[in-house]
Amino acid sequence: MNCTVYFLSIRNDSMKKTALILFFGIIFGSLHVFSQSGTNQMDAQGKRNGVWKKTYEGSTQLRYEGNFEHGKEVGEFKFYCLECKDKPTVTKNFNSKDDIADVKYYTIKGKLVSEGKMKDKDRIGEWVYYHEKSKNVMTRENYVDGKLDGKVITYYPNGKITEEISYKNGIKEGEDNYYSPEGVLLKKLLYREDQLQGPGFYYDANGNLVIEGFYKDDKKHGLWKYYKDGKVVLEETYPKPDK
Repeated sequence: MNCTVYFLSIRNDSMKKTALILFFGIIFGSLHVFSQSGTNQMDAQGKRNGVWKKTYEGSTQLRYEGNFEHGKEVGEFKFYCLECKDKPTVTKNFNSKDDIADVKYYTIKGKLVSEGKMKDKDRIGEWVYYHEKSKNVMTRENYVDGKLDGKVITYYPNGKITEEISYKNGIKEGEDNYYSPEGVLLKKLLYREDQLQGPGFYYDANGNLVIEGFYKDDKKHGLWKYYKDGKVVLEETYPKPDK
């Protein structure tokens, strides 16, 4: 074969390979750009749309990820702390019909801490909290427009009620009952507008009355009696006279 012809053949093959490399480079490069541009997008009205991901400044650690539909959160959002790696500390599942999200809080190790519902930034309905070292319920409480409303019930790890206290519009209003791990009533108080008002009763571990008295404006008021074996052993009157 003529040397010139052989050289041209090699050159043509080399050019073909170079062209193929350039072609695939452009294709894959375009795909990479497309995949990158598929996140953190805005619609024609300047509202967030599609998949959004944000990292902490100066870090590759995710701060949050989720989907928007024309400025509105939809589906599951995950929120991370700076040390979280791939375990979110908060998840929110949005219902597009009523803007209510099912929310869950986790420890950095992924254990469920609490869960409930939110509308915008307000808690609504029942919220449940769990004991640190188990899946047992620690507290149940109810919210209306972000404020406690109704009974807040706290539980011992064995499932027995620790305390029942009533709230209205975010403040204590009603009975406050406190129990032993065996379920014996230890304390019975009454709140009005977030202050102790009215009779107060205290019991021993066997349910025997040991102290009774009256509260006014969050302070002891009037006659207080102290019992032992069912008999009064001491009486005090409040407020104490100045010495």
